[in-house]
Amino acid sequence: MELCDLTALEMTRLLRQKKTSAVEILQSTLQRIGQVEGRNGALAQTTTEEDKSKVHAFITLTDDLAMQQAQAVDAALAAGKDPGSLAGVPFTVKDIFCVTDTPSTAASKILANFKAPYTATAVERMQKAGAVMLGKVNLDEFTYGSSTESSAFQPSTRNPWNPNHVPGGSSGGSTASVAAGETPLSLGTDTAGSIRQPAAFCGVVGVKPTYGRVSRYGLIAFASSLDCPGPVARTVADAAAMLQVIAGADEHDATAVTLPTPDYLTKLAEGVKGKRIGLSPDYFRITFPDPQTGKFAEQPLPQEIAAAVYHAAEVLASLGAEIVTDVPMPNTRYGIPAYFVISRVEAASNLHRYDGVKYGLRTQQPYTDLRQMYKLSRNEGFGLQPKLRILMGMYVSAAQYSEQYYQRALKVRTLIRRDFEQAFDPAGPYRLDALLTPTTPTTAFEMDALYGDSVLMQYADQLTVPANHAGIPGLSLPGGVDAAGLPIGIQLLGADYCEDKLFQIGHAYEQATQSEDWRTLKPMVLR
Repeated sequence: MELCDLTALEMTRLLRQKKTSAVEILQSTLQRIGQVEGRNGALAQTTTEEDKSKVHAFITLTDDLAMQQAQAVDAALAAGKDPGSLAGVPFTVKDIFCVTDTPSTAASKILANFKAPYTATAVERMQKAGAVMLGKVNLDEFTYGSSTESSAFQPSTRNPWNPNHVPGGSSGGSTASVAAGETPLSLGTDTAGSIRQPAAFCGVVGVKPTYGRVSRYGLIAFASSLDCPGPVARTVADAAAMLQVIAGADEHDATAVTLPTPDYLTKLAEGVKGKRIGLSPDYFRITFPDPQTGKFAEQPLPQEIAAAVYHAAEVLASLGAEIVTDVPMPNTRYGIPAYFVISRVEAASNLHRYDGVKYGLRTQQPYTDLRQMYKLSRNEGFGLQPKLRILMGMYVSAAQYSEQYYQRALKVRTLIRRDFEQAFDPAGPYRLDALLTPTTPTTAFEMDALYGDSVLMQYADQLTVPANHAGIPGLSLPGGVDAAGLPIGIQLLGADYCEDKLFQIGHAYEQATQSEDWRTLKPMVLR
């Protein structure tokens, strides 16, 4: 096994035992990147046949900076100093986070020339823990999408398990870089499932923390009431170690909670005996508006995905967990319509700052006044998805439509939150420690199969978006593969600030299934 294929915790252990060095780990990682990556995403590039077999996770590879950081870790160890809990571990950063003097593009042409003057809190905490930043990875433009195809930086990222399929999104670069062995850890963001959905598609672990558990300072905002930074990793233990580092209060972010962060790694060993884990029939079907009738139609999930979740329940039951069936979550079906409205109102508001005045692209065409300069700059700089969100956000928040759309969506969000409160209420009828569900209604779809259809693309997030509305934590982890060899993701949802319980349950399942045949399979780019 190559060094780059080790887990983050294995890397730090070998490093502290002086059986390897941070520089050697980095060199192994850069070698893997050279093998599988292909061209980095860039503006005005078209996809070639050769590109279709590569991963294309990166927009910016900061290999020189990474070498400096790795050398600093080795020097600290040689001097007998503690370089941090993630010393020498490479990580990638979704290019929606600001990093000082590094291009911070949000995968949009309008920010292609923007170099951030400061570093996001989550990135800064990773670096202080001794982790080595490899670079910035691709995403859907401003995180608007579920496949990473909307990036202005092409070729867009491909799924390492089958490059003809999408990696999911918007954190597709993050999950693909971990799945392809280019890094053991990545920092992503989750607004409607944007960590968990691509984690499921790429066969890795993805965590949406409780809203406020991780600071959003330095995160280029999409929908400020929904955005959550979080870890992408190969194992539950690695994800727990990463969240341990990035979580906590932040004087720069008033929404970051001041609650103490538990010792997630210590709690992993507590197991699942006595834990109450629920199954809800509302998470085993997709409910969507039928354009012909205007009513909701239902479609059951593919049998392979449902079977993976039921198998996980059986495994957890064998370990001592109590499985509670038929937990009602009736408002799950309204998660996507409410998200359509709320996210676009907030996106339109956040996008107003991109006007060509202080930073980002400014049109080179002649203009006669400030309004025309705004119009030309935004027309040239924004792709289709930001333009659609601005238009829809302005429409549904207009005074004459706000009560009909925006205010109603906020009420639906409250109903979704109440479903979870009832499920997790320790004095309620279900008293769940976690809800076990599928992560996605399908495995990874083919490139170009849904791109351009905003409605169908959005419904890839139906099983993940309720957690964002409610603000609760969610964990996606691999649960098998389908007949085509594509990963299936299973999801654990928990009460506010109960990430430790999700890690315990996920780790127990992970350890109990290590001998299953599907765990021996590798992504296509590594075969």
